[in-house]
Amino acid sequence: MIRCLGYIGLTVSDMDAWTQFGCSILGLMREVGDDGETRFRTDAQAWRIALHQGVEDDLAYVGFEVAGSAELDDMRRRLADAQIVFSEADATLLQTRGVTDLISCSDPEGLRVEIYAGPSERTEAPFTSPVGVSGFVTGDQGLGHIVLTTADIANARHFYQDLLGFRLSDIIHMQINPSFGFDMEFFHCNPRHHSLALMPVPARKRLHHFMLQVNTLDEVGFALERSQAADVPITSTLGRHTNDHMVSFYARTPSGFEVEFGCGARTIDDATWRIARHDKPSSWGHKRPGA
Repeated sequence: MIRCLGYIGLTVSDMDAWTQFGCSILGLMREVGDDGETRFRTDAQAWRIALHQGVEDDLAYVGFEVAGSAELDDMRRRLADAQIVFSEADATLLQTRGVTDLISCSDPEGLRVEIYAGPSERTEAPFTSPVGVSGFVTGDQGLGHIVLTTADIANARHFYQDLLGFRLSDIIHMQINPSFGFDMEFFHCNPRHHSLALMPVPARKRLHHFMLQVNTLDEVGFALERSQAADVPITSTLGRHTNDHMVSFYARTPSGFEVEFGCGARTIDDATWRIARHDKPSSWGHKRPGA
């Protein structure tokens, strides 16, 4: 089974703007990968977010971690049984990603999905935020979460839930206007409330947003003030979500999709958790501009 969301790769058109945004706004630690691309750290892992030059301004690939070789072999069997074509990483890709073993396939809408074991860690060079963020909530919970748009949520659900082993956390009904609404589905693979959410809305970009979680409310407030001082568009004001209880705000990245920056989310214990449905995404706040 998938252990966590380990990393994401983004194809971006403005590398300089992204480097500034990642370091000065989000407080990420910049590294340069073996392939010469900019990478960001959030913890002891060698990297969590990679930037690749390109015009797409979207998610290029997602990396899901498993515990070890036995678990990766299980994923190979699952994919093969489902007649999902996958490939084995060569030595160059293993070195580039900094992992011991990796397979890759595509989700039903063509997103590259990498499943790997054995990520590199840099405990000899501790994470240091350039703007003083004390740390990000990662560890067993992984990088954070991603929200993917999908034209066919049934196929996406089958791939991520039935094949990769994600488990449904809850559902939020999003009523966009009186005549249009949809159900978002939230999935977990560890105690984080959700590492993945599916939004059944066809869109130009697969990535609606990714989320980073910090330790304190003050650090959320400082990031909000950094964003405002730099004229970064705030796409959703400070608020608390109904399902994971995260206190967060949303900002527009240089690529046009969003990032959620928050703290205080509740976690899931599968032994006692029950799936619920919510009719609103937020208990308070999270107002969109012009709403």
